[in-house]
Amino acid sequence: MIRDITIGQYYPANSILHRTDPRVKLVGTLMFIVSLFLFDTFYGYLMVTLFLASVIKMSKVPFRFIVRGLKAVIVLLLFTVTFNLFLTQGEILWQWGFLKITYEGLRLAGFMAIRLTFLILGSSLMTFTTTPNQLTDGLEKLLRPLNHIKVPVHEIAMMMSIALRFIPILLEETDKIMKAQMARGADFESGGILKRAKSLIPLLVPLFVSAFRRANDLAMAMEARCYRGGNGRTKMKPLKYSKNDYLAYTVLFLYIALVITIRILENHF
Repeated sequence: MIRDITIGQYYPANSILHRTDPRVKLVGTLMFIVSLFLFDTFYGYLMVTLFLASVIKMSKVPFRFIVRGLKAVIVLLLFTVTFNLFLTQGEILWQWGFLKITYEGLRLAGFMAIRLTFLILGSSLMTFTTTPNQLTDGLEKLLRPLNHIKVPVHEIAMMMSIALRFIPILLEETDKIMKAQMARGADFESGGILKRAKSLIPLLVPLFVSAFRRANDLAMAMEARCYRGGNGRTKMKPLKYSKNDYLAYTVLFLYIALVITIRILENHF
């Protein structure tokens, strides 16, 4: 399960998406997430599926690697689908005691599962094709106007970059601790859910100790290099838009315009 968590990981490849400006990918991910919640019909989600499939194809990231990240949130998906399936009022299709499945619940559960799945795939694709440093620079550039109202944009972007960078490191550390404890006879896989949860408690202490140690080492390294925030700092590789980036923006705005148009037509008819 630990190995199936792919969030924050970068997959190196030579693709158009990898070479695209991180600001374009941040804006595109936000637009894609918004578009997921504008549809509640089959044809709308078909268009979203085609768009996402095209982007995955361009990224050159193996589809098997992308889908692997869904295993870590399968429990959340099951809970969401179950609650929507059994607790939505409407035309009853099946009933047994107090449990019942309605047409509206079945429809809502299906669309909610698609939304969450596509949301995870789309968000993960951004981190697969963008390094943490590029994400930091892109986010800082996009939020730069907030500096005029005293928002610490650089510090916020730095915190997000550090968090994304630490996720794979802590997952690898957790895997090492689990293997070490399993070699000493620990059992993390047998028993029910409660027993498995209790067996994970011995992992927390060494994991927190390791996390605090790494955080302290990072803070000392930043202090040793005289880090004092983003004021006056320059970039070794400043971000610049290319023709492909402007073309990507055009495609994104055409996509969101088509989404809004289909939404209006659905409400009209």
